Amino acid sequence: MILEFLINGLALIVTLGILVTIHEFGHFWVARRCGVKVLRFSIGFGKAAKTWIGKDGVEYVLAPIPLGGYVKMLGQEDTTVTTASEVPASQQHLSFASKSLWQRMAIVAAGPVANFILAIFIFWLINIAYGVTGVAPVISNIIEDSIAEDAGLRLGDEIIAVDGEPTMIWQQVTIQMLSRMGESGELSLTIDPTDSSTNRELRLPISAWMGDEVEPDPLRNLGIVRFELPAAIASVIAGGAAERGGLQADDEIVSVNGEAITSWDHWVDVIRANPELALDVVVERSDGNTGLVLIPERTAAENGQDIGTIGAYVKQSTLREILPADRWRSLEYNVFTAVQPAMKETWDMSVFVLASVKKMVVGLISVKNINGPITIAQVAGETATYGLEVYLGFLALLSISLGVLNLMPIPVLDGGHLLYYAIEAVIRRPVPERVQAWGLQLGLLMISGIMMLAIYNDVNRFL
Repeated sequence: MILEFLINGLALIVTLGILVTIHEFGHFWVARRCGVKVLRFSIGFGKAAKTWIGKDGVEYVLAPIPLGGYVKMLGQEDTTVTTASEVPASQQHLSFASKSLWQRMAIVAAGPVANFILAIFIFWLINIAYGVTGVAPVISNIIEDSIAEDAGLRLGDEIIAVDGEPTMIWQQVTIQMLSRMGESGELSLTIDPTDSSTNRELRLPISAWMGDEVEPDPLRNLGIVRFELPAAIASVIAGGAAERGGLQADDEIVSVNGEAITSWDHWVDVIRANPELALDVVVERSDGNTGLVLIPERTAAENGQDIGTIGAYVKQSTLREILPADRWRSLEYNVFTAVQPAMKETWDMSVFVLASVKKMVVGLISVKNINGPITIAQVAGETATYGLEVYLGFLALLSISLGVLNLMPIPVLDGGHLLYYAIEAVIRRPVPERVQAWGLQLGLLMISGIMMLAIYNDVNRFL
């Protein structure tokens, strides 16, 4: 438990440290190119842990709370812009306030843009080093009386497009489906049938789809089974119901209450259906079968019904063993061909994040999906243990999220300043200081509220 806490804490510091540094360096680099004198470059909040003056005359600061940072420029307070007249006459030409409207907009926008550039670079690096590898979206099973069965999906069908967007592997199918969260209407699937050479177009009805779900699983919601994984345990979460019940890594589930377990999905269904109920579980180990008693924890309500969870992960390494070679898809890139897909993935994820924020604002999806530092720390720690490729993908997604959220037109954020400058461009004069001060208070209130909600969600997930 202590080791897991330390790993998660270190992963959080490293992850946020990278993102904040890149974001603030964007502001810093463009400000210097625009002839603005930078006074301080700070990474982190709180009392400075280390401070030094660089050869360029800038005060560099490292602070212990890695939840943000700032670049302080001449003619700019920590939170608001002052007028050029408040700067000594000999240095007015070096102040932020003295620069043209377009230069100020470029400086402010540079932080989020740096985060997008970082994401493109990471995806480019992943494409070169690992390529794109995954399992072809061929359906292994259909759940009875499900939306998928009613629509006519069958065992062996391959999903080649979702809403017209081509899909080569299951991850792409899932991402496309998640983009429809909270919406009503029809989900369009293009199918390459197992028993025909002619593609079919299917339309699956959705209504406020997964809007209340905290951990949405679109495939399970529709009744689609990607592949039948053996119910083998890769690891258990420290302190969770699985560990308390004696479940161990490498265990394979044989039966529950006398019922044979046929797959990982079957095992998950049994656990979810029995919150806080004692289950007699038989597992196979190297030394034979062992009987255990597991009591799934009751978790947050999902679609009005509580579910059980135990805190165990599926043994993913078995995929190579259970799936034929023709089910695996891969693409390789070089330094040149990797650029375009990296840019497309960054754009697609940016649109996805922006659409998700919009849906939360209008109430189409639950605000329980807002994550705070505790969840970020946990996910960062987990992805770091899964390998460099997985961690880099998570880092890119966070960088995109930071870039998009900072462009929101909320005072205090970069987007709020850009909004003021856009108004200035229209009315031909700066937004009155009293309006900026009022906006600052409103922005601080909004950001504080969002942070409190995120932390509240984090705490609820771990109770």
